[in-house]
Amino acid sequence: MDKLFLLDAYALIYRAYYAFIKSPRINSKGFNTSAILGFVNTLEDVLKKENPTHIGVAFDPAGGSFRQEIYPEYKAQREATPEVIKESVPIIKEILKAYNIPILEVKGYEADDVIGTLSGKASTLSNVVTYMMTPDKDYGQLVNDNVFIYRPKYGDKEFEIMGINEVKNKFGISSPCQMIDLLGLMGDSSDNIPGCPGVGEKTAQKLISEYGSIENLLDHTDELKGALKTRVEENKEKIKFSKFLATIKMDVPIELNMNELIKEKSDEEKLRKIFEELEFRTLLDKIFNSEKKKSPIQASLFPEFEYNGQEENKYSNLESLESIKYNYYLVDNEEKRRDLLQILFTSKIFSLDTETTSIEAIDAELVGMSFSVKENEAYYIPIPSDFDEAQKIVNEFKQLLEDEKIEKIGQNIKYDMIVLNRYGVNIKGKIFDTMIAHYVIQPEIHHNMDYLAEIYLNYKTIKIDELIGPKGKNQKNMRDLDPHDIYRYACEDADVTLKLKNILEKELVKNNAEKLFLEIEMPLVPVLVNMETNGVRIDPEALKQTSVHLTARMNEIEKEIYQLADEEFNISSPKKVGEILFEKLKLNEKAKKTKTGQYVTSEEVLESLRSKHPIVEKILDFRGLKKLLSTYIDSLPLLINKRTGKIHTSFNQTVTSTGRLSSSNPNLQNIPIRNEDGKEIRKAFIPDDGCKFFSADYSQIELRIMAHLSQDKNMIDAFNEGNDIHAATASKLYKRPIADITRDERSKAKTANFGIIYGISVFGLAERMNVSRQEAKELIEGYFTTYPQIKEYMDKSIEVAREQGYIETIFGRKRFLPDINSRNAVVRGYAERNAINAPIQGSAADIIKVAMINIYNRFQSESLKSKMILQVHDELNFSVYPNEEEIVQKIVVEEMEKAYKMRVPLNADSGWGNNWLEAH
Repeated sequence: MDKLFLLDAYALIYRAYYAFIKSPRINSKGFNTSAILGFVNTLEDVLKKENPTHIGVAFDPAGGSFRQEIYPEYKAQREATPEVIKESVPIIKEILKAYNIPILEVKGYEADDVIGTLSGKASTLSNVVTYMMTPDKDYGQLVNDNVFIYRPKYGDKEFEIMGINEVKNKFGISSPCQMIDLLGLMGDSSDNIPGCPGVGEKTAQKLISEYGSIENLLDHTDELKGALKTRVEENKEKIKFSKFLATIKMDVPIELNMNELIKEKSDEEKLRKIFEELEFRTLLDKIFNSEKKKSPIQASLFPEFEYNGQEENKYSNLESLESIKYNYYLVDNEEKRRDLLQILFTSKIFSLDTETTSIEAIDAELVGMSFSVKENEAYYIPIPSDFDEAQKIVNEFKQLLEDEKIEKIGQNIKYDMIVLNRYGVNIKGKIFDTMIAHYVIQPEIHHNMDYLAEIYLNYKTIKIDELIGPKGKNQKNMRDLDPHDIYRYACEDADVTLKLKNILEKELVKNNAEKLFLEIEMPLVPVLVNMETNGVRIDPEALKQTSVHLTARMNEIEKEIYQLADEEFNISSPKKVGEILFEKLKLNEKAKKTKTGQYVTSEEVLESLRSKHPIVEKILDFRGLKKLLSTYIDSLPLLINKRTGKIHTSFNQTVTSTGRLSSSNPNLQNIPIRNEDGKEIRKAFIPDDGCKFFSADYSQIELRIMAHLSQDKNMIDAFNEGNDIHAATASKLYKRPIADITRDERSKAKTANFGIIYGISVFGLAERMNVSRQEAKELIEGYFTTYPQIKEYMDKSIEVAREQGYIETIFGRKRFLPDINSRNAVVRGYAERNAINAPIQGSAADIIKVAMINIYNRFQSESLKSKMILQVHDELNFSVYPNEEEIVQKIVVEEMEKAYKMRVPLNADSGWGNNWLEAH
């Protein structure tokens, strides 16, 4: 039986593009490859999984279809095609040509019509089964015994095959052809097909079930009643026309030539060239190298083993240990270690990597260390499991690692420094982290070593899974392996890291990022090592009491929700909440649904319904308490390290695109602080025994940076005069003295200050302030009259971003904005807002990093025992010994306020307490 696949190109391309919209795939040339990569991955999955005998890809033609000629409003509500998709389509067509897959395109007809015509003709052939690959529901009308929808699922790589029964069950119809009647009645917002006003999917299903077709329904409108009868009778022509628009043509002037659709062998050379240009290294390796047989690698013994790869796979575009010449050494006795130390001590620079028992640095024990001093040469030292024996070997390298004259290179070197700290080693001297170097150059994309090796070295590394197996209960620990099984992997890590450093240090200079990297990011690493190693204490008993209290409150709210709903249901189920709010209580007849037909009950949706029924506020309160309990109050005690008795959060330098630090295990940046319940969490964070908790927080740093960057005289004057900036803003907006400003007016001015400078819309400000759009509009206009240079700065930021494709912080940190010139208003608007706020957020991030470095260095130089333990947003927290309180406060406030000289002062507020809440 022949298997024919017909793909709806644009439907799949759009799906691929929007799947990456929050985290686009940008290659080293700055080109967004999301749509292309997603489409090719989908195509590859089909080719490998289904092995079609025949295949074709249908495209919509330029200039629109006959539907637009008859009905200009057809699809008119859609945003202009994103620039990324426009740039991607010609490349996708070139890729299809390299695959030798026919492109199907007929002027005046959509891809749906082309596929409809071809699938209809194919269904007359007894030996052909046709699969129409698309996420669009319209294709349901084409399904028959030999024609199926092959629908990509969302969220994984599986596919859903829909035949006659699946279409009937999913859409509540008795025959696939009734799909046209269903769409004609209910309309289709995605295509701007009007349908019958006031008739939704359920009503349309009921009518089609009863009357069979639109034509029969319109012949029997006298049987309808009330408003429904009026709607149908008044919109007869609109309903008929909607059915016409929804009908996929099956008589497009295109012939079904099965010979032309036969799946031919791909032109591998062309594909390889295109994928290399796009930097699809992993994809190329997956396609052409999956059957490659690995040549055996002999075990190496010190003093030397050389491997010169002889086997070259003609399909491989990546180098690997099988194809390069290398010298990797297993240093497994004292004599060899002594010889290695002699080599390392005579080097000005070496790369370092550790193999350990855990990905959590604070818990990890050493399994081995690897070093590299020149490319394609590296050394691995196994470390025994017995801690005393391990300590002896590490002590041999302690002087080397603490030598300030030798530069150390690492990929995520903070991890190695924390691990070695446990063995009494404090790495000193200049450091170079390849992961952070790449982050500074290209903050938006991946920074792991495997990825960097592919794009910069054209090299495929050994994957950890090849040694310890895939994740799961049967995965081994590095400790379980023989050193002979580890050393090549470990040596490769050190070798690749050295190679990357040699490239990335030049890239830093080329991208004017060297100063940011060397003066902020690298000096920050030892600070974070110190903070993570120290950890922070929490009070489990305080959290336990809070848990009991909040659980009781949550249970009370649960009962109140049941009373308001007049039934018990699972409040944690979005599906059940949707059914209660929109089907039982009917709070919104046009409630949004997900692709699976479930009502959307996100926080944003519920906030918009808060005033419509008291149950909504109760559900929001219930969700808030449950999240507090599960994410923090009940989870924090579980994160206490058994060895240290503290929580050791990880501070991440390479996660956010703005330059801000993030934290994980736990994520301290998201602890809610605006309500009393959230504040209870802070109460559980306490200083070390005998110490006080000290907190220092930048006051309105982002507004101060805006004043500095925009040079707005009115805002600069307000800050320099020491006025409350929100009251000063309100004073100018409402044209009254500061002393006469009410609390409500100050609150509105505060919302305006923080909202408007980040490009909030009239609608957004009205929603946030719970005022009319007219009042929000007048507030924004008044704001820009008050601070005219802020408006000039915002416009200029967007203009600069459009010209150069990126914006910069005051320290030169870049944020790339590839969508800033997009014709899609939504996508462009998102980029424009980033053009305004990224320099502000990024500058604030850089300033507090400078302060942290300087505070840490002052603590070190003055031999203070007090410790910096937490950084959250614009706030620094310390555990302080009583006899050091005065000097600590002086150093911290002083260094925070002089971290960067601006046109307005940097102010740091500070406080003391027995816990974080009291101090803050």
